[in-house]
Amino acid sequence: MSSLDGFSVRILSELQRDARQTIQQLAQRIGLSSTPCWKRIKDMEGDGVIRGYTALVDRDKVGLHICVLAEINLSKHSERNSLEFEKEVAACPQITECYSTSGNADYLVKVITTDIKSYETFMHNVLFKLPGVDHVRSSIVLRELKCDPRMPLAY
Repeated sequence: MSSLDGFSVRILSELQRDARQTIQQLAQRIGLSSTPCWKRIKDMEGDGVIRGYTALVDRDKVGLHICVLAEINLSKHSERNSLEFEKEVAACPQITECYSTSGNADYLVKVITTDIKSYETFMHNVLFKLPGVDHVRSSIVLRELKCDPRMPLAY
């Protein structure tokens, strides 16, 4: 983040707020002309600072009512075992987030599904069959208090 100047940080903040605005609108909001604004965006895309653009979908409105946070422990902690597990997780669309963690669990995954029955099926048919999985501890999310994908760029 230290290599980004104030204009780049403002561009990122604005894109996180509304990525559908035109280059002209964005440039006007941050106080640059269109060409340098566009060039900064292209540079940040090329450097991987901006990884992509997406639509935020209300999961309840598309029938995905259950969110589960599952703590997963592997039976062996070899590099090969971890890489196989991570490869399978990356290919699973129901797992929307996965973190390698310290503490009680080796991994924390976020699973989105339609209902409890479908999560139970997913747990038995997918989670328990992931390479090296020894233990799964599931917590059903009762209510999301905050779910904001924007990065806190002001800090």
